[in-house]
Amino acid sequence: MQSQGAKADKFTFVWVLKACTCLSALEKGRQVHALIVQWGYESDVIVGSCLVDMYAKCGSIDDAFEVFNKMAARDVFSWSAIITGFAKCGKGQKALQLFRQMQQEVVNPDNVTFVGVLKACTSMIALEEGRHVHAKFIQGGYESDVVVGSSLVDMYAKCGSIDDACRVFNSMLVHDVFSWSVLILGYAKCGQAEKALQLFRQMQREGVKPDTVTFVGVLNACASGGTLEEGRWAHTQIVQSGFQLDVFVGSSLVDMYAKCGSIEDAWKVFKGMPTRNVYSWNAIIGGYVKCREYNKAMELFKQMQHEGMEPDIVTLVSVLNACCNLGALEEGRSAHAKAIKKGYGDDATVGSCLIDMYAECGSIEDSLTVFNSKLNHNVVSWSAMLDRYMKMGQLEKAWALFQQMEREGVQPDSFTFVSALNACASLLALKEGRHVHLQVIHYGLESDVFVGSCLVSMYAKCECIEDAQKVFNNMPVRDIFAWNAMLGAYVKFYEWDKVLTLYQQMEQVELKPDIVTFVHVLNACANLAVIQEGMNVHAQVLKRNFESNPFVGSCLVDMYAKCGALQDACRVFNNMTERDVFSWNAMLGGYAMHGLGTKAVWLFELMCQEGVIMDRATLVCLLSACSHAGILNEGLYYFESMNPIYGLCPEMEHYSCMVDLLGRSALLSEAEDIIKMSSQPQVSLWMALLAACKLHGNVQLGERVAKCIFELDPESAPGYVLLSNTYATAGESDTKANIQNIRKERRVYKQPGCTWIQLDSQMHTFVVDDKEHPRMMEIRAQLKELSEHMKKEGYPPEAQLLLHESKTEVLLRGHSEMLAIAFGLISTPPDTPLHIFKNLRVCSHCHTATKFITKLVGRTMVVRDANRFHHFKNGVCSCGDYW
Repeated sequence: MQSQGAKADKFTFVWVLKACTCLSALEKGRQVHALIVQWGYESDVIVGSCLVDMYAKCGSIDDAFEVFNKMAARDVFSWSAIITGFAKCGKGQKALQLFRQMQQEVVNPDNVTFVGVLKACTSMIALEEGRHVHAKFIQGGYESDVVVGSSLVDMYAKCGSIDDACRVFNSMLVHDVFSWSVLILGYAKCGQAEKALQLFRQMQREGVKPDTVTFVGVLNACASGGTLEEGRWAHTQIVQSGFQLDVFVGSSLVDMYAKCGSIEDAWKVFKGMPTRNVYSWNAIIGGYVKCREYNKAMELFKQMQHEGMEPDIVTLVSVLNACCNLGALEEGRSAHAKAIKKGYGDDATVGSCLIDMYAECGSIEDSLTVFNSKLNHNVVSWSAMLDRYMKMGQLEKAWALFQQMEREGVQPDSFTFVSALNACASLLALKEGRHVHLQVIHYGLESDVFVGSCLVSMYAKCECIEDAQKVFNNMPVRDIFAWNAMLGAYVKFYEWDKVLTLYQQMEQVELKPDIVTFVHVLNACANLAVIQEGMNVHAQVLKRNFESNPFVGSCLVDMYAKCGALQDACRVFNNMTERDVFSWNAMLGGYAMHGLGTKAVWLFELMCQEGVIMDRATLVCLLSACSHAGILNEGLYYFESMNPIYGLCPEMEHYSCMVDLLGRSALLSEAEDIIKMSSQPQVSLWMALLAACKLHGNVQLGERVAKCIFELDPESAPGYVLLSNTYATAGESDTKANIQNIRKERRVYKQPGCTWIQLDSQMHTFVVDDKEHPRMMEIRAQLKELSEHMKKEGYPPEAQLLLHESKTEVLLRGHSEMLAIAFGLISTPPDTPLHIFKNLRVCSHCHTATKFITKLVGRTMVVRDANRFHHFKNGVCSCGDYW
């Protein structure tokens, strides 16, 4: 037509411009524009509107706006074209500004205008602007328009108001596939997967055929809900509908399978895709990162680039996470360079990943460089740097960074506060912790369950148990971490009764305990020696399938051993499929407590044969076992082998065991030499030697040792008690009395003896000369009866043990363990073994009396004192009178 020299009319140009628009032929459109100007049609409103539309849809919004501004007159089509153009290119604010200008110029919007304006609101997540447009939409009488209605549903759903989206959808007289699809996608994105799937089934029942958007929404719902079976069902629907080759549906399938934990299915779908876009690659690479197959993710990243597909920001975030976990510094640097080249270097999310990657790869300098660069910092990047300092143990720097964050006015989120509180807890910085707590309240995050748990933990570590309890009680919602934090706080303060009470409350709210819970509760059962509660907890452990966990298994071994049920401890230990050093230590400690030194040595040798790397606690348990059993040669061998063979330097606990072992073996000077080997001898070492002096009646050494004790601790009540008993053992009762008087004058009070026995899940506690127990008259009567039987049977006099008191007087006076034994005898059937627990070392009087009582009544009695277990039977104790 141009070659013939004929002049085209304006309608010809309209059709040509529409063709350019459909073909996205921008350069051809520019040529047509030149002819329009040449032939004088530029001022025509219809041609001008088509030019605006062509430029906008071909991606040249600046050209579209230039044409729009030159138009002498504008119709609704031109306004709609420019508004929609700005909305589509992500300039929503400009689109809304033009919509307001359109209204000021009294141009009535049509359905296309409303669709464009709603798209602008959606892209900006401008909910209130969307509501305003909705009102205009109703005023214009477009409530029955299915396209505008669908756009409204889309806007409300993507702006997070799913209820409004649902209301608009339900008010629509006709639903097209787009309205169904955007509502399904909306439910999926706000986490209501079940509703999304229900809506999809309703859509099918009403005979509406799904499209690409529908299936993307359904697959998003399956992915967010983690429902693999629903995802497989959706996959079947996709195949039946013929959408399995669609690149967007395929990408969503890959993503769904990866997020539902079936990376094999994700890979099958990915391999079968005839075409792939960047979303497909992101889905499969992200899937492999999620399932920790980082090497495979890196291989795919290389393949993606080899096939000519350029990564986007999502790809690079996944790749940086893979590099972080692989410690792949060079690959991480390459990904960093790629991010800078593509203009993502200043992005806060990419920056956070780079901070993590460099730090994990051992280059904290590069982390700091990234952080201090022109990064568009947000709370995520600040939190990433804060977390890195925490993980590297640089607590002071973490706290300084948090303060800098405050100064720069960055609003912290829950992750920031978690890191800051952890730093305060590790530094025992109570003042700073309280400051963070005030900030938590200021930003309205006191109800956040993770922050609340960290507050509980911080106050507990800073020894403010009341504050920890107050935070816990005020938490509106508590998850397992919160409960564990409070349980851990009670454990730290040895408030074992409160641990069990809190655990019972936790059971009442039907919250499932985890491994940490069981570790805390079993620890409490062990220290309280409440075997019935321990067995109940063991039942819950079995129910949750946690018995194979080495931490829980170790706690079970420890609990049974400390409750006197050594056979149960052995059974648990032997059934453990995986044992770590803590498991072996627990069993070794059990043998040590029960005086089974030979078995402890055998177990230690077995541990060495199995290649278990021991720690200092292993040798403490072993040396303690040798000490309790009087195995001198083995104890000396293992102590001397600690450094040359096992690579461990002796510490205070090891020296203490050796002093005890040598002292009991009457090698007092050798025991004193061991103390001198310690760089800074503590009271515990001298106390062990003084106990040996008391045992062997060595007054001269005892006086010298006591002097060392009182220099270190002038108010050492056990020191006074041991010294006075040393004089008594040597027959110097007057000196003994003087020492006791000195102790009283100095107001040094010894810890009162306390003994408890558990019967029918109820704990009964006794102290010396107790008068509080409701059955005390029966207990006294039982003691009197026992004393009379003992006299008749020839209870042997041992003056050095009686210390000027007849044994019958001691028995009748009522030491706490004697009261507990008498109560056990009157409260249980004749053949029932008694398990009794005492907070102090059992005294010689009660030890001798208990042996005699077991012979009289024909019962087995197990007594755990502060040092070890004593198994009494037929007048004999398992310790062989060596304790």
